[in-house]
Amino acid sequence: MQADGLALRIAQPRIIARDLLLAHHQTYQTFWRWSDAALDTAMLTGSLHTVFGWHVHIGEKPNPRSLRNFPMQANGAEMLRLAACLAIERGIEVCAPVHDAFLICAPFERLDADVATMRATMVEASRVVLGGFELGTDVSVTKWPDRYMDSRGHIMWRRVTELLDRDDQRQTA
Repeated sequence: MQADGLALRIAQPRIIARDLLLAHHQTYQTFWRWSDAALDTAMLTGSLHTVFGWHVHIGEKPNPRSLRNFPMQANGAEMLRLAACLAIERGIEVCAPVHDAFLICAPFERLDADVATMRATMVEASRVVLGGFELGTDVSVTKWPDRYMDSRGHIMWRRVTELLDRDDQRQTA
């Protein structure tokens, strides 16, 4: 994000945003060297790739922010794909990926063990993709009769249930 965009997002003058960005660059110098190297590689070679070989090719008008973001987002996706494969091979019932997490289903008597297996699977996937570095995981357990609900999904869930109720009413009329 550039200073102008940050200033708008935080509702502060551009000079405050610029100083925050400068402080970030000074505080996280290692990250910024790595990010600069990713951008340089993309511009020099015309592409970037993930650990498992997924490529992004550089067009005529490359977006530097997108190129800097590619290694993080794309290798994060690699971790999720690997974790999903490993989890299924280990008998975990994966219902859905949820951004950078998984929704799994398990009988009550196996829930704790399946959660532990899923977490270990995600750590293993991070170790493989990140060359030995292990990412931590968080867990949120929802048990019947409760249901999982992301706070951002309330409006959509309400709309879906209203439509289902309306359809049920039409079918019984």
